[in-house]
Amino acid sequence: MAAAATGTGGQTLGRSSFSRAASSKTASSSSSPTASGVKLGPNGAAFVSSGIPDLDRILGGGFLLGSVVMVMEDSDAPHHLLLLRAFMAQGVVHKQPLLFAAPMKEPRSFLGALPAPVASSKEDARQRAMAGGAAGDGRDEGLRIAWQYRKYFGDERNSGAEHRDSKQEFSHDFDLRKPLERHLLNAQHIECLSTQDVDTLHDLQDRCSAFLSKHQRKEGGNLSAGRIAIQSLCAPQCGYFGKDWDMVSFLRSLKAMVHSSNAVAIITFPHTVLSDSFCKRWQHLADTLLSIKAIPDEDKDLAKLLTGYQDMVGFLHVHKVAQTNSQVPVILEASTFSLKLRKRRSLVLERLNQAPVDGSSGPSSGGSGSCSSSTQGSQLDF
Repeated sequence: MAAAATGTGGQTLGRSSFSRAASSKTASSSSSPTASGVKLGPNGAAFVSSGIPDLDRILGGGFLLGSVVMVMEDSDAPHHLLLLRAFMAQGVVHKQPLLFAAPMKEPRSFLGALPAPVASSKEDARQRAMAGGAAGDGRDEGLRIAWQYRKYFGDERNSGAEHRDSKQEFSHDFDLRKPLERHLLNAQHIECLSTQDVDTLHDLQDRCSAFLSKHQRKEGGNLSAGRIAIQSLCAPQCGYFGKDWDMVSFLRSLKAMVHSSNAVAIITFPHTVLSDSFCKRWQHLADTLLSIKAIPDEDKDLAKLLTGYQDMVGFLHVHKVAQTNSQVPVILEASTFSLKLRKRRSLVLERLNQAPVDGSSGPSSGGSGSCSSSTQGSQLDF
């Protein structure tokens, strides 16, 4: 009986080799170090936050490390700067190296427009707990028995708290009305470049190559993420405006360099200044493709009369999502989201609520008699 209960080496037969291998694998994966602001996903994928928690959830975890993100600008409103500011601010908060290029004389002045993170709920709860402990002296006599059982479930509670804290550290909510603290902006890991002074794209390519060489992908090492933000790449203010093939060549080389590094590059460009053929080439080179559309002026007056539409400033379209190391494609719950500014300080993305469409009536033309015509022309009657 004793031999049946135990195997060779004193191992219990109740445990299988599969469970032992899984436990050792979990322990090794949990002990692997990751840098601040980097989240490990399925199939060995790593993500950095976009600075917008809703956008991270939509994209399946955030911006894939080693990918190029492109945002098509809208000529009516500069709403693309909201995404760019959140992306840059999130990297500065995590102390991740940043390379910023923009068609302005002093691009470092744009750093003053980066928003500050909102105080986390953990700090508020800690302050409330400290205040309650100071005011409630002598009132915790009935909780002594509960403290005795802390050793039985303390590990699970601590692990859950650490898991929640890691989520909060990965992505922050930013207050667009408060600027980022200056001591974070004065760090040495922020580089700025004016594309007005760049006559050829070789200079910009050399700066990107030197920046990405510091973040080469290494197996088994600590993941350190870098961020590249390029604003209005093909704007008329740039010194290389009109050189379409040179810009396509630059995008190809940048994509190749980013794919072999631990960095994410986000590029905003006014697609209206490009021809249709070159605009399609740009879209094909993007790993993640987004577009921003502002609400027309004639619809803003109507939005004031509708509940829930007062804070809406535009729409976000998701055209393409970067593929991870998996054969399963990313299926989005929606491709168009409303871009809202709640209380003019927090950026929120919400899926648009659409009314059900009658399949027998075909595409609606918006006419007043569409309901009566659809009921008369319906062939199926249940």
